[in-house]
Amino acid sequence: MLIENFITWYARKKNEDYVKFAPSNDLTLPERTKNVPTLLYLHIPFCEELCPYCSFNRVVFKEDLCRGYYDALRREISMYKERGYDFQALYVGGGTPTVLMDELKRTVLFTRELYPIKEISVETNPNHLTEENIGQLKEMGVNRLSVGVQTFDDGILKSVERYHKYGSGREIGERLKRTQGIFDTLNADMIFNFPTQTLKMLENDLHILLSLQIDQITYYPLMVSTYTQEMMRKKLGVVNYERGNRLYSTIMSTLKDMYKPSTAWCFSRTNKMIDEYVVHYDEYAGLGSGSIGYLGGCAYANTFDIRDYINEIRQGRIPIAAKKEFTLKERLRYDLLMKLFGLSLDLVELKLKHKVNPFYYLFPEILFFRLVGGIKRQGSVLRLTEKGQYYWVLMMREFFIGVNNFRDYCRDIGGRGRVT
Repeated sequence: MLIENFITWYARKKNEDYVKFAPSNDLTLPERTKNVPTLLYLHIPFCEELCPYCSFNRVVFKEDLCRGYYDALRREISMYKERGYDFQALYVGGGTPTVLMDELKRTVLFTRELYPIKEISVETNPNHLTEENIGQLKEMGVNRLSVGVQTFDDGILKSVERYHKYGSGREIGERLKRTQGIFDTLNADMIFNFPTQTLKMLENDLHILLSLQIDQITYYPLMVSTYTQEMMRKKLGVVNYERGNRLYSTIMSTLKDMYKPSTAWCFSRTNKMIDEYVVHYDEYAGLGSGSIGYLGGCAYANTFDIRDYINEIRQGRIPIAAKKEFTLKERLRYDLLMKLFGLSLDLVELKLKHKVNPFYYLFPEILFFRLVGGIKRQGSVLRLTEKGQYYWVLMMREFFIGVNNFRDYCRDIGGRGRVT
């Protein structure tokens, strides 16, 4: 437990630096790195209702505002084309991207006309797994559909206000069963370590997933931002991070015969697309209100105010509200974090990419994780051990909590206010 606490402290401290955006008068679009595969992320911030644990940029769905937003989003997509960007993959997240299917379809097809998109992932919720919606998603060319399940336990679903929206655990399972086999990859997004989740509840969720033989399972630890902690405490209680290792070990041991880890928290039955695009794409552009991108060693965030976002686009401006240039050491640490999240890191490739000896910058981190048994070296490749996979769950949990805290801060300052 001492090692886990130290890793959590270290990750939290470093991640504060990653998402600390300094004041800047330069809010222009970062330069892209040539010949680097780049993913296009589109953020759709509309949901039918808001889940209490979620810190993503989202608002309650209003059709008129949503249609105006999609129109602005297509304009922003065109702006990137005009500036010479090129994308090979598309990921549409939210929010709930399928909340307005005709606009989603129009936007995906529009994107495919502009860019040589080879992979398309879309997020959805269980109540949207209808025959009509699935048909439209297939027509768009969606390869991977990710369904926000979180749990099949009716008690937890009621506590987090998902039961009345998406149905009981049994109903959700039936929808997944009907959808399985239609797409190249059907992914179930799950969460472990809800405060009221017992080991038996987790084992029951895993049993259902195994019986459904879902293509892919992404099992996130509950990641509660500072902003949502009090709300979660009232709904479910205080999150006990100390029991996370036991729950994660149960997930690993239960899935190991049928699934292989694709990342530290994604488990796949095949070699199809995985959930975390940050592993396979060194750079990604973030489009839409509150979207975060990473291009040319620079992190940036669009304005979180939806009406301001629409107005900025209509005036022909990329609506960047915050920006941060990573130092060389920060870029190397970012690559270490993301590549080992995908289970392995080739040091030769890292050296060629940054034109420096990565050991000079990353020696303390590499030494520490080797000493505690988190990584092993095979030639030029560093690989996570089974123990290291949980260490990286902790690292990524703290990374995303830091990002969620940044999102909350941006919402608080509103509009295009400078982030300090």
